Amino acid sequence: MIKKRVLCSSVILTVFILSNLYSSPQPESLADPFRKALDQSMISNVHSNIETAKKNSKDDFYSQFSFANESIPHEQGFVRKRLDKYLGKFAYLKRPSHQIHKKADQLLPRIAKILKSYGIPEDFKYIAVVESSLNPQTTSHKGAGGYWQFMPATARLYGLRVNGNIDERLDLIKSTHAAAKYLKSLHKEFGDWTLAAAAYNVGGGSLRSSLRRQKKDNYYDLRLNAETASYVYKIISMKSILENS
Repeated sequence: MIKKRVLCSSVILTVFILSNLYSSPQPESLADPFRKALDQSMISNVHSNIETAKKNSKDDFYSQFSFANESIPHEQGFVRKRLDKYLGKFAYLKRPSHQIHKKADQLLPRIAKILKSYGIPEDFKYIAVVESSLNPQTTSHKGAGGYWQFMPATARLYGLRVNGNIDERLDLIKSTHAAAKYLKSLHKEFGDWTLAAAAYNVGGGSLRSSLRRQKKDNYYDLRLNAETASYVYKIISMKSILENS
């Protein structure tokens, strides 16, 4: 059992080390076939090690993932497949970048402290990373903005000023207090932290409708739009990447 756990942990650590290597700025070479071959070999070896770990110790590999202090149904194939997808997507080159790591080190402890004061699990701090990459200037095509990607109406509802002169969605402390209030209200409504996270993405009304129509009470059993169906998996994957790299 110990050997299996060590194997799983070492495989994940290898992925994260490789992620850091590639996310750090690298000087470009005009012609470096040896570097390219080495890169491909390293990635191939990592994938091979991951598959070996899964075959030898599937339960150990997936059971270490959790959200909001609760285990996830890792025994289900589709759950494992989605975790694989976003762990791979975030680990290789795309995200998190060196800049996101740096911002996370600076900002996530401050976010976690505020969330804790409201009784919200620390894992919710990764929503800000998934939503905006901790860049307050990020704006969605629908008009959501700031660290927590609040829509203007929702931001105002939870005490933020958003007008032509000021946008408090860009203020880390004020917007995090607003997000904490919103998350707490969603948890009160749904009685489940994972559903609260899903509702943060899709909206409480839409999630209520899905729960009622499908007669389900669990996020992992719901059929949701593609973005919301992947939302919690993205949070869990980002948490794993940032905590282990």
